Amino acid sequence: MSRPFQSTREAIEILYADDTLVIVNKPTLLLSVPGRGSAKQDCLISRLSKTFPTILTVHRLDWETSGLSVLALTKEAQRNLSRQFQERQVTKHYTAIVYGQPEQAQGEINLPLRCDWENRPKQIVDHKQGKASHTVWQYDDSYNATDAYKVDGQTISRLLLLPSTGRSHQLRIHMQAIGHPILGDPLYAHPQALSLSKRLLLHASYLEFSHPTTHNTIKFHSPAPF
Repeated sequence: MSRPFQSTREAIEILYADDTLVIVNKPTLLLSVPGRGSAKQDCLISRLSKTFPTILTVHRLDWETSGLSVLALTKEAQRNLSRQFQERQVTKHYTAIVYGQPEQAQGEINLPLRCDWENRPKQIVDHKQGKASHTVWQYDDSYNATDAYKVDGQTISRLLLLPSTGRSHQLRIHMQAIGHPILGDPLYAHPQALSLSKRLLLHASYLEFSHPTTHNTIKFHSPAPF
């Protein structure tokens, strides 16, 4: 099951810009880059190119995932930032609301993933052909002293997800695999978890990396809108 495609009219919040890079808050229901077909040309990079003509993609957030995204304004910056992502030198935190209540306060997931070619764009766990993927998760105690709470009679939990790899749909399938799918996920959530939210409750809430020209460590935080 997938959600019918639409492109949001919500504005892109520009959090920071200099001669080298741009940091934005991507809204949900906006592609990071153009997709196939005329209906999927509206996206983060095309909208930003009107203000920043030289803008270049560094990494991607899923269409339904909101939050922090860094883009480059020069080829040199793109190479530098892309290398930092590839070499796992970028710290990324995501906020998610998941179904149920994990028994431990934190945990670690190591599951190899690959594309489910017969059911694209879904991904699946494959211990023979999948690529390594790693996620650390923990309760988001900064938001509320209560680790879990109830919505419509169902127990749900607010978590921080800290991936060290960046596989497609990694966080979504990892949480499904441990029995706590992200609410509102049309691809991986079971009917109860899907029904508890009209959107995917996954938000890129923190980025930390080295500036490609000054080499200073820069940090950005974006509170989840849910």
